[in-house]
Amino acid sequence: MPIGVFDSGLGGISVLREIVSLMPEENYIYYGDSAHAPYGTKPLDEIRRLSEADMSFLLARHVKAIVIACNTATAASAEILREKYPDIPIIGIEPALKPAVLWKPHDRVAVMATPMTLKQEKFQNLMHHYETASEIYTVPCPGLADLVEQYELTGPKITKYLTDILAPVLEKDIDAIVLGCTHYPFVEPVIREIVGPNVKIFNGSHGTAMELKRRLMENGIKNDSTVHGTIEIYNSNSDDKTLEMCKRLLNS
Repeated sequence: MPIGVFDSGLGGISVLREIVSLMPEENYIYYGDSAHAPYGTKPLDEIRRLSEADMSFLLARHVKAIVIACNTATAASAEILREKYPDIPIIGIEPALKPAVLWKPHDRVAVMATPMTLKQEKFQNLMHHYETASEIYTVPCPGLADLVEQYELTGPKITKYLTDILAPVLEKDIDAIVLGCTHYPFVEPVIREIVGPNVKIFNGSHGTAMELKRRLMENGIKNDSTVHGTIEIYNSNSDDKTLEMCKRLLNS
């Protein structure tokens, strides 16, 4: 049985890439909802409705576990989906704030995320938990996931966007940046150019992959095959360009 992974669009491919690297023997089905991307600027009720539809798409394909590869959908919907589907492991993702804060004593950490993720109680609680250990600055990034969905991964448009949005926190002499949306790792090279070599960049994909592996083993459903599994990719925006971009990002 395969593992299901869903996201609001292309961003979850960054999580799938990490999971496949850790467990290449598993079979995977990825569903991106690019027709409704991004989720991070939508009302809470709509995010929950879309997440439920994404979940139903994967359950219809008989997956054994599901990864919510979207920070916004995790914050808005994970607990509701777990209550509704208690018999299937559901693993979410959250901004990698803990490893960023623990990286060095009393550092300055910027968290880039969608406006909805930053407003959610789940993230607010996480931030308050660590705010005595570090100075934490939130960086709402409306439109950044849109640019990734439009394949604006390099060039003057994305460079100007990121330069403008990061300027205020760079003045704070930050030590680390947390990429709090699964779309953002695809523009990490541009972020690196802007922030320089001394700012450490964190994202939550590795922690999510490790938690998935732990849950599979805990439930006795991890694949013990010695050969590489299969990867099926679907998208609500089913044009050839979108699916080709998914495959290119997966192998980048």
